[in-house]
Amino acid sequence: MTRQLKIDFISDVACPWCAIALHSLEEALRRAADVVQAQIHFLPFELNPDMAAGGANIDAHLGARYGGGTQRLAGMREMVRARGAEVGFTINQTGDSRLYNTFDAHRLLHWAGTVGHQRELKHALFKANFTDNADVSDHTVLVQAAAAAGLDATAAREVLASDRYGAEVRAIEQLWQNRGVHGVPGIIIDEKWGISGSHPPEAFEEALRQVAAEAP
Repeated sequence: MTRQLKIDFISDVACPWCAIALHSLEEALRRAADVVQAQIHFLPFELNPDMAAGGANIDAHLGARYGGGTQRLAGMREMVRARGAEVGFTINQTGDSRLYNTFDAHRLLHWAGTVGHQRELKHALFKANFTDNADVSDHTVLVQAAAAAGLDATAAREVLASDRYGAEVRAIEQLWQNRGVHGVPGIIIDEKWGISGSHPPEAFEEALRQVAAEAP
């Protein structure tokens, strides 16, 4: 008998390791389908909550925050690109790419969680940001992602034009910060087991099988 799991996936659209972790986790779920099935719920986290309109150059921003010159940052991007490729996700960021505010993307994801297609929207937003180098704070880009995910474009546009779900997103972010989540990705299984960071499918599969073997 397969065990039904609830997985809370805490992440930001601007986090490449979150995109990689999602693809890796989904592969692990396919491999462990003989013992587990899961519903993934996506919860908000903002790496750059104060990012201004228009965003910031990725190298300038990361260099100022973490240090390191152009060569080191390029090496980090290549490592991330290679890890993404290993799980079938294309990352095309360069030193000219930009980081954007993701609050409206999280509002849209929260809405999708109420009407369906939330996972599809998460994938569409990751693709827009990392594969297409699109501005994921731009409402046109967000509506296009919603449509690609199978959501109603008009309804998505109405959500974005309002302040709907803003308070809910802020409350969820604060809740998990109060619970000690200060970095992403964070993965919570059945509100009991936690996995921090991005891992290969093999590691996620091992964790899933261990959870499946535990008494409910």
